[in-house]
Amino acid sequence: MQGLNEDKEVKTMKRMIFLVAGLVLLSACNPTVRVEAPSEPIRIEANITIKHEIRIVVEKEVEEMFEEEEGLF
Repeated sequence: MQGLNEDKEVKTMKRMIFLVAGLVLLSACNPTVRVEAPSEPIRIEANITIKHEIRIVVEKEVEEMFEEEEGLF
């Protein structure tokens, strides 16, 4: 009977050692997240075309010109 108790104690001790070792390893793996401002300013390039607006203005001017001078065509 005494041999069985010693086996259980040895198994329990091994489990405790593995548990403690696992906890130590997990606590050592501490991820680090840092939020820092960039060293250079952020550049935003905006290539905007305004053809649509110019086209509307020109079309309106052409329409007005045709309305004023009905005998052109």
